[in-house]
Amino acid sequence: MKVIIPVAGMGTRLRPHTYSTPKTLLHVAGKPILAHILEPLTQLPGLSELIFIVGDSGEQIQRYVEANYNVPSVYVRQAERKGLGHAISLAKERADGEPVIITLDDGILEFDCQQLIQRPYTVIGVKAVENPNAFGIVELEGEFITRLVEKPDVPPTNLAIAGLYYIKNSNLLFECLDDLIRKDIRTKGEYQLTDGLQLMLESGEKMQAAEINWLDCGKPEELLATNRYLLTRNCPPVGAHNAFIVPPVFIADEVSIENAVIGPHVSIGKGCRISNAIIKDSVVHPNAEVHNVLLSGSIVGDAAQIRGQFNTISVGSFSQVDVDKAGVRD
Repeated sequence: MKVIIPVAGMGTRLRPHTYSTPKTLLHVAGKPILAHILEPLTQLPGLSELIFIVGDSGEQIQRYVEANYNVPSVYVRQAERKGLGHAISLAKERADGEPVIITLDDGILEFDCQQLIQRPYTVIGVKAVENPNAFGIVELEGEFITRLVEKPDVPPTNLAIAGLYYIKNSNLLFECLDDLIRKDIRTKGEYQLTDGLQLMLESGEKMQAAEINWLDCGKPEELLATNRYLLTRNCPPVGAHNAFIVPPVFIADEVSIENAVIGPHVSIGKGCRISNAIIKDSVVHPNAEVHNVLLSGSIVGDAAQIRGQFNTISVGSFSQVDVDKAGVRD
């Protein structure tokens, strides 16, 4: 069995962070999104290879994976972005006819890996959503999928494809994706994986749906919401720091904190330096410095420096004081 992870996207909705860091290496609850994705998958029996479909940031992905996981991995470059279906088609030669798991890179999925691969049919992860016209959608008859459609104007159901696919017959998948590309069948201007899966259905492939919990990380507000959820679910106690800690909080090793209030829902990466600060509902990436500020609902990039200014003032009754970065003004 092989795992295919497309990571060639530009991550435009997470800029400016993704100008220098692939979106899948942004941190959530103490570690990169990619770590949350890989940890359950790398424990699967029979896993023979990880196949990453990479873009311009492929070297950063490769360095991270090779430094943290002892699993055979290959990196296939997608030189031109023509859609998810096109990206997955590039893994054809590496899949070698084995069953494949496909998982996307902009969300964290909670599901039972062992139960997934024990099913006798192809399985598509789904989740009920409030805006189904923004997703690939499945229709069901009993336990089996009868139709898949990409971002329909009038959605037939609210069951969105949730970024997880277990494909039993990978040869058929790649035949269908090749057919899409050869005939130039596009939806919304791109070759869609959903359309390839629909061709598989029409060729007789049986597919089941599995409801999973999909934690989106594609936008700053979604990444912060996922950070809050994961910290609340599973946050180890934080050791002593020169700070007032409001759980849940993750603080990595080699972090210096002086005279600060940290939390709730804060993730602080390795090597950070923090002083005279209040930080809540935020993600601070490794090696950042935060001094003399209050941060809320914030994402601080790797090795970024934030320096503010606190003021001491004496305010009489009925006074009005405007405080800006230049100091205190009457």
